[in-house]
Amino acid sequence: MTAQAVTPAMSRDERIAQGKAARARVPRSAHAGFVREEGSPAPLELLARQDEVRVPELVPIRYKRMAESPFAYYRGAALPMAHDLAPTPRTGFTAQACGDAHLANFGLFASPERRLVFDINDFDETLPGPWEWDVKRLAASLEVAARDNGFSARDRDRIVLEGVGGYRNAMREFAGRTALDVWYAHADVGSVRSLAAPILDSAGRKQFDRTVAKAKSRDNAASLVRFTATEDGTPRITSDPPRVVRVEDLAVEGFDPETLYGQLNEVLRAYRRTLEPERRALLDRYTLTDIARMIVGVGSVGTRCWMLMLLGGFEKDALFLQAKEASRSVLEEFAGKSEYANHGQRVIVGQRLMQTVSDIFLGWVRVPGIDGAERDFYVRQLRDGKGSVAIESLRPTAMATYGRLCGWTLARAHARSGDGVAIAAYLGSGPVFDHAVREFAVAYADQNELDHSALRAFITRKT
Repeated sequence: MTAQAVTPAMSRDERIAQGKAARARVPRSAHAGFVREEGSPAPLELLARQDEVRVPELVPIRYKRMAESPFAYYRGAALPMAHDLAPTPRTGFTAQACGDAHLANFGLFASPERRLVFDINDFDETLPGPWEWDVKRLAASLEVAARDNGFSARDRDRIVLEGVGGYRNAMREFAGRTALDVWYAHADVGSVRSLAAPILDSAGRKQFDRTVAKAKSRDNAASLVRFTATEDGTPRITSDPPRVVRVEDLAVEGFDPETLYGQLNEVLRAYRRTLEPERRALLDRYTLTDIARMIVGVGSVGTRCWMLMLLGGFEKDALFLQAKEASRSVLEEFAGKSEYANHGQRVIVGQRLMQTVSDIFLGWVRVPGIDGAERDFYVRQLRDGKGSVAIESLRPTAMATYGRLCGWTLARAHARSGDGVAIAAYLGSGPVFDHAVREFAVAYADQNELDHSALRAFITRKT
């Protein structure tokens, strides 16, 4: 499946007509509610399928993290939700979908111009697909997170409506812009602060400023301090198991450090060929000096992920890259296979479609693994101004503001690759769709709590 084509031959009026006609096929109210289809695979069965291609000793860590709360479970359950979303109503308009658009997968990072911007920041599951699926995953995440924070039903309703309404209003805004205007639209820290400041209380504004300050401090120089210690005059990555484990320390788990080091050197060489020539010239100023295995996120735990430390010609001149395994998207079974044979390329192309600006070191590679199986990876800078909101500390007003910002950002991403005019015409100017998706979010959060309880019971039986 590819994103919905918009051709110059199709007039704006025709695209609006298409969007409004979709209301007859799929009334906006049809998006309300959720009941899992009888005979659907159990979520634990689906999660176990993913375990088959993951590092066995890391799988228990994945489940431990998911069991911490209903929201933590939700973060790791993109595949079960994809199964649940597949039979729900869809308009037929597609866009480049994130595939895992929960509110913790948005955040700050540094643009190539060294300005902090706010955007979607996780694309492991990206694939062209129904735009509705991303909206519903975002909306349900707001409901689940608001419950975890102990908010009242009234506050939760407002938060979800702000998020979905933010998407709908932004899509209407983008429908009135030129294609170039949509492509260049972005939210930098200054514009986000201007939006949030009049709404947030003093505690919320202080939290926002702390998040920005922390993001600004997360660069390669800070990574050198955070992740290394000097040995014989040379910086070396320090093991901090299980999150960070040096290659040499993996030998006790059956790895041959020399073989692994050689394969990861090949990863770097093959990755280099996917960069633009001027970026290869920049990369060539650095030399790979150390490698460690990393554990990142919740849903990604168990996939192969490597920290690569490269050093330049000056003291504290370091470049930290992350090589992360990419497997097939959770959407693929329902939205069709990617046009890219390499899943690392699928991730990177999807990221560049959805983000206004992206890391200059994005690239991909396919290499044989230690077990002989070929594996796809994508590569990016490890920490380049990356910052995320502490969702568990948000108050209701702050979460509503954050949800609206996430909705705006998701709409902009969809408008870049799909037919924003038709989608906006379908959504309309009133809140019919917003209220329907709010009902979906409530029902899905109920189901998510049952699934989280089932996971906890499973872990108890295993132990």
